[in-house]
Amino acid sequence: MTLPRITDPRAIPVVGDDAHLPPVADERLSVPALRQRFADAAPWVPPIAGDGRLHHDREPSPAAVLVALVARDDGLRVLLTRRTDHLRDHAGQISFPGGRTEPEDGGPAATALREAQEEVGLAPTRVDVIGQLPVYTTITRYVVTPVVALVQPPLALQLDAFEVAEAFEVPLAFLMNPAHHRRHHFHYEGGQRQFLSMPWQGPGADGVEREYFIWGATAAMLRNLYHFLAD
Repeated sequence: MTLPRITDPRAIPVVGDDAHLPPVADERLSVPALRQRFADAAPWVPPIAGDGRLHHDREPSPAAVLVALVARDDGLRVLLTRRTDHLRDHAGQISFPGGRTEPEDGGPAATALREAQEEVGLAPTRVDVIGQLPVYTTITRYVVTPVVALVQPPLALQLDAFEVAEAFEVPLAFLMNPAHHRRHHFHYEGGQRQFLSMPWQGPGADGVEREYFIWGATAAMLRNLYHFLAD
């Protein structure tokens, strides 16, 4: 059975949030604490391993994204992108820089760094990889490794205008607070689907304030990061 395509995630009913869970403590969101957490990491099973029911007729494709934590004076911020509206897949969606692994890549970190440079012009020399989260498998059978890195300003980004409409930053503390994690759920003939969203109201690269609707795989990987840091 073909899964229903979600074209307007904002229209899917919100059934609740996770305000009952504590936010990650500020001291755990410092650069030294993050380095130590990844250095000490034992094998770990993420609460959300994938998007649910998969297209089993597709071969799995390895991919990687860069969870870039930008060190600002007011704390760490997560670098995200908004895809251009004309793309065939994920048009207009919020995502991490990243993409499919190429044969010449030397591993997930190499894929994430290459894609970030191609998509937003983030120079690898500004990026300090500190670890990886377990893979996340999308409905479309991409097996995605989130590569977590610290980034030192200035960034001097140059966007790939075909793929990326804008790049912006969201405070890590906001995303690591489950009170901002909303649960969406809907039924369709033959099944049900659910996903998380983390809408953020803030300024874009142009300084204009707007809502950025973070949802789907991006929100799920951020939720896994929450659990990793909160454990």
